Amino acid sequence: MNNKEFLKQAKAYSEPFCVTKGKKFRLKDVNPADTLDFESDEKPQAEEALATGVEVLAELQEKLWAQDRWAVLIIFQAMDAAGKDGAIKHVMSGVNPQGCEVTSFKAPSAEELDHDFLWRCAKRLPERGRIGIFNRSYYEETLVVRVHQNFLAGQKLPQNLKTKNIWKRRFRDITNFERYLTHNGILVLKFFLHVSKEEQEKRFLARIDDASKNWKFSLNDVREREHWDEYMDAYEQTIRNTASKQAPWYVVPADNKWFTRLVVASAIVENMHALNLDYPKLDEEQLKALEEAKQSLAADERG
Repeated sequence: MNNKEFLKQAKAYSEPFCVTKGKKFRLKDVNPADTLDFESDEKPQAEEALATGVEVLAELQEKLWAQDRWAVLIIFQAMDAAGKDGAIKHVMSGVNPQGCEVTSFKAPSAEELDHDFLWRCAKRLPERGRIGIFNRSYYEETLVVRVHQNFLAGQKLPQNLKTKNIWKRRFRDITNFERYLTHNGILVLKFFLHVSKEEQEKRFLARIDDASKNWKFSLNDVREREHWDEYMDAYEQTIRNTASKQAPWYVVPADNKWFTRLVVASAIVENMHALNLDYPKLDEEQLKALEEAKQSLAADERG
């Protein structure tokens, strides 16, 4: 598959998992093991397509950097062991590190808790010409904080703001924030890597059995499995209330990592290609300066 062929196929790979209108979205309608028309023995073809997608993304990033008009924000959310780190590593493997930054958001610090819930993420937004990747994000505020509502106590909110409407308010705040970003030239793409509980168990056991992967495992990961249904409901509610045309969610089947990575790469390429990125055109004065520089260098060579 060449670059032009991948651009034609990118929409077919990603569109089935794109959510722009959340009202009718139901998480149960997405099969974590889905691979579209790829059979299990066609994994090499999918990996070949991914390799091409990585090349296309590298070209688009170079134009993004040169044009210096747009920025791209890519958000990854998922349950543990769904493959966020691997997706970032493989999909972004071809881009120039100077134009891409990954930020992983852990438990908030004391300083962060003294600010509004968007503050720490707003500080890490990408500059024009750059790609910013959030490994987890402000969406933790409608996910883990909703599942473990005792975390709200640490956020020092005034008591009269801790009402049953707090989640609706946060959904509205996030939607308004993302609309603001798009109005200022930031492309916002959000990915929920949807892994099944059974596949997560297999991956946890693999981490335990492989000494080189023990460091990835935490007993807390197992404890969080006890809240699986609560998390699935929180994800569904979050996607239903924050999906929009300007900041779509991609709910990506994550039981097969090779397919997950292809969908993610396709979605990013399709949306960046739609920005009509290109290298800056020089005006007559700049072209004249180039010609003078060329003549000067040629004279030095002759001399």
